[in-house]
Amino acid sequence: MKILISIIICISLMSCKKETSKQLENDPFGIEKESDTIDSDSINALSEIEFKKEQSLKIKRESLLKKEDDKEELEELILSKSFIKDEECYLITYQYPYLNENIKESNANFNSYIENDYLDIKGVEQAILEEGNVTCDPTLTQDNRSKKTVDYKIFSLDNKLISVLFYKENYYYGKLHPSYSFDCLNFDLSRSKFMKYEDFFNTGSEEELRDILNEVLTNKIASGDIYYDCWEVSADDFYNSKDNFVINNLAVEYYFADCVICPAYTGTFSVSIPLELLKPVLKQHNSNPLL
Repeated sequence: MKILISIIICISLMSCKKETSKQLENDPFGIEKESDTIDSDSINALSEIEFKKEQSLKIKRESLLKKEDDKEELEELILSKSFIKDEECYLITYQYPYLNENIKESNANFNSYIENDYLDIKGVEQAILEEGNVTCDPTLTQDNRSKKTVDYKIFSLDNKLISVLFYKENYYYGKLHPSYSFDCLNFDLSRSKFMKYEDFFNTGSEEELRDILNEVLTNKIASGDIYYDCWEVSADDFYNSKDNFVINNLAVEYYFADCVICPAYTGTFSVSIPLELLKPVLKQHNSNPLL
């Protein structure tokens, strides 16, 4: 029995990193379904693993939703807005921040980008339809429809910069679990402009920063913390996500989608790097709010 469980877990980890997301959702264990060769002990083992995965998913999601941010401190600056597209076959829900333009007229730069470019409701709607996972079945309940939900956390760095974490939950009818992905935006309040990787870190420092991130992650894995079953971030994944971080006064926290650093069913979505460790790669310029 122990050998069977070990084999299943290993295969699940390999499939998370190598198979497509569609394959994962259809066959989360990465094994062929041969009901005529699986005995009752095997079925019980699979049920136990699935139960544990369900519990881990719930804990992982709750830790994200309960993460503390600076919304209350920024209540004069930040207004929360929402958008809902409620159709028979799917539901799209957005919660997003809106900067108070009465405080500073140039806050409109932030608001214009969010509403005109980032939200892209039409694009999201089209992508859902093109996925081929939308089922218009009159017997479906509201809870069974395909859904895309976007909400946010917001952080402040000495009132000079705000970091916005958009977390996106995607659920398609017929799938076992939702999937999660993230977008991070950093906005300089004094200059009213968005900031990218190169505004904070030395040009060409991606590999050095990735090494720092992986060292933090490896130490977390070794400590037996919540990062169990996770792995180091690859070069391609880091380059694709190099702007996907939020900042506070103590750390830079990188966010990754499901199956980039941890299996979808366990671990965490992020790696927090103390600012002290980032000194070798920080851009030495007076416009850098991390200095």
